[in-house]
Amino acid sequence: MIRLDMRTRASALVLLLFACVTPKEASMAAPTANLYLLEDLDNASQTRQLAQSDLAALRTVADWIKTFVTRPHQDLGREGPVCPFVPEALERKTLWLAAEHIGGRSVADVVQLMNGYKTQFLHAQPMDGDGAHDKVIVVVFTDLPAERARGLFGEVLQHLAVPSYVEDGVLFGPFYEGNEDTAIYNARFRPFQSPVPLLFVRHGVLSDWKFFLDNEAWLTRWAHRYGASAVRALAEELRRLPWRAGGGASQGFP
Repeated sequence: MIRLDMRTRASALVLLLFACVTPKEASMAAPTANLYLLEDLDNASQTRQLAQSDLAALRTVADWIKTFVTRPHQDLGREGPVCPFVPEALERKTLWLAAEHIGGRSVADVVQLMNGYKTQFLHAQPMDGDGAHDKVIVVVFTDLPAERARGLFGEVLQHLAVPSYVEDGVLFGPFYEGNEDTAIYNARFRPFQSPVPLLFVRHGVLSDWKFFLDNEAWLTRWAHRYGASAVRALAEELRRLPWRAGGGASQGFP
């Protein structure tokens, strides 16, 4: 767990804002809650600052991560775990949970809050090298009813999603009961439903084009970010398809 008392948190935040982030980031960031590794949730000394209801919500999400997100599923349409990023993050101890209350707070307040988590995410170790792209922060909204999550998350991401990806390569993933988004390889499977509403914060990766394929604007942003690597990724996928079965092109001639 990353845990600070209130006075230390305030001092640390000031130092962080002046030493680590740009003026633009500082103006947009808000104080964030303590971060917990999954194993911290079973240690009373680590969680004594949490309300019992928040601790219960984090434990529920932790169980969902361990029993669903990190496991294969027969309806997924591909091999491997439901989320391929999470097992490595758990192994490296770079997946953290945070509990937040947003009752009565405006969309602008939640945008500012999530900007704070983005800043914290970007400056969490490791920042480069092995594991830098395996980090995940899971912000759990413990007092948000599932029926409100879709509308609230949609409004928040209208403000956050594009600039966060274009400027920092960061993606936010909304999960909640009733989320009708489907798996890439099986349109009947809905893996984005969590027992408590939450937003994942993670780095974008090259393979995200599969999520963006039907959205021209997002696919273009992905292509701009990855350049020649994007072309190679799509070419590799095309080589697996049977579109040229029975013959082969050479030097541009049919």
